[in-house]
Amino acid sequence: MTLLAAILVTASPALAQPAPAQPAPGDLPGRIEALPLRSSTPSGTAFLRGVPGDDAALAGELRLPPGPATARVPAVVLVHGSGGISGSTDLWARQLNEAGIAAFILDSFAGRGITSTVTDQDLLNSLAMMVDAYRALDRLAAHPRIRADRIAVMGFSKGAVAAVYSASTRFRGLYGSPQNRFAAHVGLYTPCNVRYQGDAQVAAVPIRLHHGVVDDYVPIAPCRDLVERLRAAGADATLTAYPNGQHSFDNPTSPALVSVPNAQSTRNCRMEEGADGVINLAGTNEPFVQKSSACVAIGAHTGYDPADAASVRANVRAFLKDVLFR
Repeated sequence: MTLLAAILVTASPALAQPAPAQPAPGDLPGRIEALPLRSSTPSGTAFLRGVPGDDAALAGELRLPPGPATARVPAVVLVHGSGGISGSTDLWARQLNEAGIAAFILDSFAGRGITSTVTDQDLLNSLAMMVDAYRALDRLAAHPRIRADRIAVMGFSKGAVAAVYSASTRFRGLYGSPQNRFAAHVGLYTPCNVRYQGDAQVAAVPIRLHHGVVDDYVPIAPCRDLVERLRAAGADATLTAYPNGQHSFDNPTSPALVSVPNAQSTRNCRMEEGADGVINLAGTNEPFVQKSSACVAIGAHTGYDPADAASVRANVRAFLKDVLFR
């Protein structure tokens, strides 16, 4: 080989690639555990009547932050939305770990044979996911590395129903454990358009809602009404609005605007719990039916907004650090 050929071979990009970037230690969990848990799958009406559903075998992934192997830390249960667990959920878990908080990524779908409920919300009632959240709380409260009195719950869209309404004293009495309660409740783009009996009577813990103003999938207005009712009843509840936020505006794996043409949306519906746990269209005795009520719309949008995403992540992390490390 000539000297020139040797120089060309040495300088060839194919043979002289830079070493791949390595994640910083703070970006990685200290330990990961897959934890099974038992739950049940009631229908919406059965849930409201206090009737357990069929048994469900679920699981979740617990990510403990770096630190001493015996240190006890606070935790957050993350409850996914209609599309299931996403890369955004992973990012939230990483950022919680960076703050010294364990993250439990609850999977309400796989154990039930569900991939997505975007086009058929009847596959799993949102209230059933609240049972899952309570069982996750019990599982974590018994874990030797978790502080039982410092467990929060955070949900996204469909999962935010579980995260926000699990503060209800009525629902905790029906499905929670007397010895365990969430230390805080956080909902992102929460469906707030069902008024449940006694839903303003909640635990004396903070409730924080975060919602995009331009969300046409799950609109913000009903959440303004819910927070007003909660505050009028003396609850520590707030709603933070994000001016450019579409649905899932915190998800960096999404483009800025995505059409979801077959999505079921109840953006035009206002509902209330009637007699015997039946959900009616507000002001009527007409039962709400997901597949046939005239107010149900088909098609909506999601989309990532970098500025609003950065804001909500900073706001939620600051809040959780304040509440969980008191």
